[in-house]
Amino acid sequence: MPDSTAVNTMFGRIAHRYDFANRLLSFGTDVWWRHQLVAAVGRAGSREVLDLATGSGDVAFALARRLPAEARIIGVDFCQPMLDEAIRKQAATGISRYANITFRHGDGLALPLVDASVDAVTIAFGLRNLADRARGLREMRRVLRPGGRLFVLEFSQPATWFRPLYFFYLRKILPFIAGLATGDRAAYAYLNETIEQFPDRATLAEEIGAAGFTGVAGHGMTFGIVALHQAIR
Repeated sequence: MPDSTAVNTMFGRIAHRYDFANRLLSFGTDVWWRHQLVAAVGRAGSREVLDLATGSGDVAFALARRLPAEARIIGVDFCQPMLDEAIRKQAATGISRYANITFRHGDGLALPLVDASVDAVTIAFGLRNLADRARGLREMRRVLRPGGRLFVLEFSQPATWFRPLYFFYLRKILPFIAGLATGDRAAYAYLNETIEQFPDRATLAEEIGAAGFTGVAGHGMTFGIVALHQAIR
C-alpha cells in the first residue's frame, strides 16, 4: 500500500499543474469520466455529499453545478496544497456560485465527520492512494446514512487486447510527457505503478462488499482502463 507521507508530499509538489496534467495525459477524457460519476450521483437524488480525495475540487464543482442549489458538498483532502488550489478556484469563479461547497483538510482513514452524516460519498482517482484501502472503505461506510450510496471512480485493469498498448503508454510515454508538463516525472512514475497494481473491477467490488456495502455494481469505461463502482450502505 502507498506511504501516506510520500503521497502527500508528491501531490503537494504537482498541485499547481495537476489540472493541466490531467487534461493533457488523458487527452481530456478525464472530464467525461467525472461527468459519468456526477451524473450517477444526480440520478441517485443525493443532497449531502462527501467528495473524498477532492484534490483541486473538480468533482465538487461539477456536483455543485449538477445538484440542486440546496445540496451540501464537503470536499476533503489530506494534501493542503491541493486544497489550496480548490479554494483558489472557488474564489476565482465567484464564491457565491459555489457557496454550498466546503473544503476541509482531513484524512480518508479517519474522516472528520460524525457517523451517518451524509447520503453520498464520492471518491475519484483517490482510492488507490489510501495507505489502507479496507480501512478507508469502512470510514466511508461509517459516515454514510443507512441507504446512502458510495461512488468510486478509479483506474482499473484494461481489456486484454488493449493492455500491451496501454501499459506501454503508462510506462514509456506518460512519464515523459508528465515530466515536461509538471517538471516532476518521478511523481507520475509512482502514479503509473499504483495504476498497474490496482485491482480489476471484480476484485475491487469484492473489497467494497467486504467493507460492509451491499448492491455493489461496477462498469468499465474506455476499454476498461477506468471503472465506476456504486454501492449502498
